[in-house]
Amino acid sequence: MPNAWNQTRRMKRLVVGPMTTPEYNEWWVRRINDNIPKPSQGNSQSIKEHLRVVPSQLEIIRQDFERRNAELEKKIEQMEEEKLNLRLDMDVQKLDAEKLRKGKNKAEEDLDSLKADYKRLRLSMRTVGLRKTLEQWHEEIREEMNRPDRWEKKFLEVQTQNEALEKSLSENRKKKVN
Repeated sequence: MPNAWNQTRRMKRLVVGPMTTPEYNEWWVRRINDNIPKPSQGNSQSIKEHLRVVPSQLEIIRQDFERRNAELEKKIEQMEEEKLNLRLDMDVQKLDAEKLRKGKNKAEEDLDSLKADYKRLRLSMRTVGLRKTLEQWHEEIREEMNRPDRWEKKFLEVQTQNEALEKSLSENRKKKVN
């Protein structure tokens, strides 16, 4: 018996002629316990859809605000993450620039040191008397290499002259003896 109240029942009506209107008749046909209309064939809404609470304009504005607020929070998080990444990139580039600056300074110091060493070397070469250039040294070496050939040629010339003189002397002696 306690379950009887939970079951849906249709009520039978007693028609009393002209006292009912067509709208009342339509409402009476659709009526089920506690004024819950049963779905009609033309309108196929579920009970959930039919009983759905239509939000007020204020509620719609609040939901729209919350949705936009959530979107903006996501954008802010993305921008903060991008900002952090850009700061990291900037720090890395600063470190690279600093390394390059240090390398450049070191190279300039090495170049200055080499220039000073070169000047000292040139000065010591002048004091020793080695002011000749590389080309001058090559020329002197070629001359020295040609010198033995020159002496050899002169020796051969003198030797031929000597032989000629000896020959001439021996001819003159033969003439005197004859």
